[in-house]
Amino acid sequence: MIKTNSVRELALNAFLIALATITAAWAFEIIGGYKPCALCLQQRWAYYFSLPVLGLIWIRMTTQQADLDVVRWGLIAVTIAMAINAGMGFYHSGVEWGWFEGPAACSSGAGLSGGLPDLSKATVINCSDVQWRMLGLSFAGWNMVISALIAGVAALGVKRTYGSSSVSQ
Repeated sequence: MIKTNSVRELALNAFLIALATITAAWAFEIIGGYKPCALCLQQRWAYYFSLPVLGLIWIRMTTQQADLDVVRWGLIAVTIAMAINAGMGFYHSGVEWGWFEGPAACSSGAGLSGGLPDLSKATVINCSDVQWRMLGLSFAGWNMVISALIAGVAALGVKRTYGSSSVSQ
């Protein structure tokens, strides 16, 4: 018999961790004046995807008619998205440490010209520039750790959805 409270709590925990992380990123940007690079902005996509999915899972698990297949696939999608995001954080950290070459969008002069707005004149933050570190990890490094944590919590939720097809609370 599956305990929906357990899956619901895991979805809520993953949601709260993701919400705190993206809120902190915005706060560092708005209040702290830190400017995100192209890779930083791409790493936010997983949060923008995962937050509504996790919120809907949590809401869905509060009802007796929770469809565990839908919940399971939502958690699988979040697990995959956040695991990929952890990999992106590793790659970005590697760019910062000089292990990998960053994408062209992360260097000065990147952008488009022609019929679209000329983004080559916009200020481009170099992805290899570290603006902040805590305990030796940059924003990208912490994103890697937190994304892996969220992926792990979501994966545990997936594991807990298996068993009996009946739902109890």
